[in-house]
Order: sequence, then C-alpha cells, then structure tokens
Amino acid sequence: MIRFAFVAVLLLVTTAASAAETILRVGDQKGNAQAVMEAAGVLKDVPYKIEWKEFAAAAPLLEALGAAAIDVGLVGDAPFTFAAAANVPAKAIAAIRQSRDGLAILVPENSSIKSLDDLRGKKIATGRGSVGHQLVLAALAAKGWNAGDVQLVFLAPSDAKIAYSQGSVDAWSTWEPYVSQEEVLFKARRVISGEGLTPGLSFVVATPEAIRDKRAALEDFVRRLTAARAWSQDHVEGYAETWGKLMNIPAAVAVNWLQRARIRIAPIDNAVVSDEQKTIDLYFHSGLIKRKLDASDVVDRSFSDAAKGSDL
Repeated sequence: MIRFAFVAVLLLVTTAASAAETILRVGDQKGNAQAVMEAAGVLKDVPYKIEWKEFAAAAPLLEALGAAAIDVGLVGDAPFTFAAAANVPAKAIAAIRQSRDGLAILVPENSSIKSLDDLRGKKIATGRGSVGHQLVLAALAAKGWNAGDVQLVFLAPSDAKIAYSQGSVDAWSTWEPYVSQEEVLFKARRVISGEGLTPGLSFVVATPEAIRDKRAALEDFVRRLTAARAWSQDHVEGYAETWGKLMNIPAAVAVNWLQRARIRIAPIDNAVVSDEQKTIDLYFHSGLIKRKLDASDVVDRSFSDAAKGSDL
C-alpha cells in the first residue's frame, strides 16, 4: 500500500514538474496579446512558462512559426492565407473577431486625396500578403478595378511609415495600432476602412508540433486569452494604459483603437471557415496565391471549447 502511495505521489510530482518545464513560445504583434492578458490579470498563475516574442508584422511572425522558432502566434487572416499557400506548417486554432474600422487606407491630413477614386494611379504602401494588401484588393474588386489601377509599393510597417511621411507614396494601407497612431499623433485621414470589404478576422495559429506536444498549454493559453479579451470589453482604459507602457506609446493611441475594435476570441466554426474561404478566394482570383486552398484544411476545430471561454 505504501509502495503504491509512493508511486502515486511520484507520478503527481513528475507530472507537475513536466508542466512546469513546458515553455510556450508566443509570437505577438505590438504587445497585443501580452498587454491585454497582463492588464486582465490572467497571467498570474500560469502553470507553464510563456516566452513572448515581439514582431512588427505578421510576415516575420509566420516565418518564425514556419521555422519552429515559436509555437503559437496571433496574425490576420490575410497573411495567414498567404503563408498557408506557401506551405508554412501551421493551423488556426482560434479566431479573433473585431470591427473593421481599424483596417484602413490612410492619407496625410493635408492630402488632396478624398476618396478611393482619387487613388487611381497613385502609390499605396502596404505589406505584401498583409491585411493592408487584402484591403486594397477588396476595394479594387468592389470598384471593378484591377491591381494595375493603383501602384502597390510593398514595404514593412517601419519602412512604409517613412515612405508615407516623406511623401514617397501617396497613401498607406495598414492596420492597428498603426492606424490609430497616425490618426491620434499625426491627424491622418482614412480614405476607406475595411468595413463592408473584409471579414475583420484574425487567428491564433500554432505549429503541428505544438498542437501535438503542448496541447494542454495551448488550450490554457487560448482560454486565458479569451477571458482577457472578454474583460477588455469593459476595461478599455486599463488595457490601454498597460499597452501604452509596454509599447512606450501614448495610451490615447490605444484608446482610439480599442474603443472601436471590440476585439473578442471566437471558436473555429462554420462562419469562421466561410470567412477564411472568402479571403482565400480573393487572393486566388487576384493571383496572389497560385493554388486554391480549402479553408477547412488550414484550421483545427479541436480547440473550440477553450475559445468559448470560462471563468479562470
């Protein structure tokens, strides 16, 4: 009896030690997930170690994911689609829904450009395969234009900011928090937003190895992120303050962003798959990806319970 009791205790200790040794490497963009989880207080009793890796945009994050340098990350549907078509080994395990006002084509305050029609033939900076690229393609399709009706200049956010500020390009198609930074700090104007044009969809994506070997940690992380996002709906100021300190950017930028964003976590369901298929189809018909994907093949629905949330 004593022997069995000893074995049982040993198993418990071994299991606890194994959990404690688990390291979840999380790719974040502009402190997005880390800030809201810290502000909501959901990181205080995590039974594994989180290593946060910061990225300026989705493309380098997805490259890191493809190289197995991180286990999980948060990216928009557009760059995820671009990566999936390039055979980056990753699956979407949870969806992120938000308003589409924070995805926009911006022009400087004193620009003569007032509408999309004024952008015909003009230079627009954005990231290749990014949600900013997605917005331009969707806007052109809605107008019945083709990609040649504007001049796309593919740049990383930092380079796009410089080109846009110096007048080397006429507009910048970008996402949050860059949109709010430009609006709040530099009085930029939105020519159009993603409203009515894009799904407003992002994903929590993970490597097959992490899904297999770190499932418990991934499920817990998604559950905590879901709880944090639910908390943020009624605590914009607190989240904005934490994010501002983390990124060394005025909290007013985050308030502008978060008040309209209404970000929430959602399980991978039929609606999410349908919206992802629309993005795939847009990219395929635009020639941005060479093969048509089936959205069902790039998602993993087994984390749905975690994405529905629960009290922690």
